[in-house]
Parts: sequence; structure tokens; C-alpha cells
Amino acid sequence: MRDAADPGALAGLPPIVDTHAHLFLMDAPPAAVVARAVEDGIAQLVCAAIDPETTDASIVIAEAHPEVFATSGMHPHTASTLDEEAKRAIADRAGRPNVVAIGETGLDFFRMHSPRGDQLASFRWHVGLSNETGKPVIVHVRDAWEDVLRVLAEERAERVVIHCFSGGVGEARECAARGYRLSFAANVTYPKNAGLRKAAAAAPRGSIVVETDSPFLPPEGSRGKENVPGNARVALRALAEARGEDPVALAGAVAANARAVFGLPVDAA
Repeated sequence: MRDAADPGALAGLPPIVDTHAHLFLMDAPPAAVVARAVEDGIAQLVCAAIDPETTDASIVIAEAHPEVFATSGMHPHTASTLDEEAKRAIADRAGRPNVVAIGETGLDFFRMHSPRGDQLASFRWHVGLSNETGKPVIVHVRDAWEDVLRVLAEERAERVVIHCFSGGVGEARECAARGYRLSFAANVTYPKNAGLRKAAAAAPRGSIVVETDSPFLPPEGSRGKENVPGNARVALRALAEARGEDPVALAGAVAANARAVFGLPVDAA
């Protein structure tokens, strides 16, 4: 691996959960990434899939490592490829016991790698699968807040995790009021993201979880390097500072939030 977690973020914190990492995209083999994550104080990881192939890859990793749990879904970038065969594969894998969420799905109207209509159709289908299975839907949002919130309301989404939360105070309060989990990544450490820190400060403690989106979005000071799951603790410390909270207490709370929404075993705490 090109980078390790910031040692300064490790001292004194209890083990936490990285709720979103793409272990199949990391430079090092998954076994090495997971071993280092555990060493860095990550008790459990959710390996977020982006298509049927990486759903299967995530399941294989989860089967080999009890700390890892998989998801099943199609990223909005490739929503146009969600044909009937892909739907059958995603729905089939969604029933596996080590698959704890549906997605990553959502809307990305910034890059627009798939047309708007295809993204909306895919997103609605994933929300339906989430409601059917009772497993949370992991939602990617970029330049699409109004549409994402509308679709989630129209489809009566029951369990929602907003991946790499990027909204402001208004979106944070609205999502929390609906019972959604807001997953904050290490971009909360970037100097330009004062608005994101304000949103984190406004969110109720019970709505917050943390993630890395590894290998993407390394924290300030490691930008340009590969992100790693241990850096979820860097995000956690930044959140604690933004909220004026004790990081140890916040760490325990966000780990409990993650285990609750994803149905993870608590004996890993």
C-alpha cells in the first residue's frame, strides 16, 4: 500500500467501523488491506460494490475475512448497464447473509456517465430492493440533492445511508429528520470544506457514521496518496473537533450507529 493511516488518529480511540471502502480497487491484496485496517483500529468494514462483478468480488472478500461485509448494487456511473440480467444478479446476491446493504446507487449529475433517466430508473429500482430485503440502501449524491431526496420520499425508502455526505446544514437536518444515516469521509478535513464541517456539527449524533471511500478521498496531509480504511479514524477526529465533542465518546456512538444500520455483529466491538 502507498499510505498508512495517520498514527496521530489512532491513539486512544476504540475500534470503529469503516462503512464504505472499495477493497477490490486497492493496490494491495485484500488480505493485506484488511490486516492493516484491523491493526489501525478498524473493527469492521463494509466493502461497497459498484456493479455485479464487484458485488461478487466483495462477497468473496467478506467470506475470507469475518471483519468484512459486502454490498450488492450498481453505481450511478454505470446505471445504463442495469439490464434484466444485472438486476437478477444484484437481487440474488442481496439475499446473502454477508451482504448488508444495497448499492452503491444514487444520482451523479456532475459527471453524467449515464443519462439522467437511466440513473433515476436504476436508483428507484435499488430503493425498491432495499425495501424488499430490509437492508439499507447506500446513496451516492453529486449535484442531485433535490432529486435524491424526492426519489427517496416517493419510494418510501425505509433505511438509508447517505454515502460521503456532501450537503450543507439544511440537507443534514432534512436527512436526519427522515431517519437517514449521514456517512462522513475524510474530505471533512479539507480546508475548503468549512460548510461540510458545519453540516457535521448540525447533525444529531445518532445519525452519524464514518467511512473512507478507500482508495479515494485521502485526508488532508495524505492527498495524492491511496486512502486506507484506517483513515476513518482521521475523519472521526475531524468530526469530533467540528462538533466540539470528545472523540472517544463520538467514536463509540458512530460505531454503534454503523452496527445498527447495517446489522453488524456487536461482538466485534
